[in-house]
Amino acid sequence: MTESGDTNPCFGCGAANPRGMQLAFDRDEQRQRIVGRFRIAADFQGGGGFLHGGIIATVLDEAMSKVSRFSGVRTVTAELTVEYLKPIRVDQEILVEGFSARREGRQLYHEGEIRDAEGVLLARGRGRFVIVDPDKYRQRAAEKSAVP
Repeated sequence: MTESGDTNPCFGCGAANPRGMQLAFDRDEQRQRIVGRFRIAADFQGGGGFLHGGIIATVLDEAMSKVSRFSGVRTVTAELTVEYLKPIRVDQEILVEGFSARREGRQLYHEGEIRDAEGVLLARGRGRFVIVDPDKYRQRAAEKSAVP
C-alpha cells in the first residue's frame, strides 16, 4: 500500500521515511513499464562494496509492485523470487524496470530487471501480487494495532 505525497512511510519508496531508500519511479505508458534509474549509496551495501541482496530484492519489489498501477488496483506482495546474476556495486548506475507478465483474477504476476548502464542484466525478479481493497486493508491494520 502506498500513500501519496510526503506522508508515505514506506522504506523503499516513501518520501516521509528519512531512513528509507526514497526510490522514485516513472511510468512508461507506451511500453507499460515502471522505470527507475539509481545510484544506491554505500549505506545499503552488504560487503566488499556491493549492494546487499535484500536491498536488491527491495528495489525489484518496489518496481514490480508499482506495475499494478497500470491496472488501477492496489496490491500487496504475496511472493517474491530474485535471481542474483552479477554483483551490483555501490554507487553503480542501474536501470530498474518492472512489467506485467499475466493476471489470474486477483493475482497479478509481474517481473522486474536490473541492468547496468551498458544494458547487462544484473538481477531479475518475479512476483505475485494480490489485489486488496484499500479501505478494508487499512481497517484491518487499524484493528490489529488496537488489540493489546
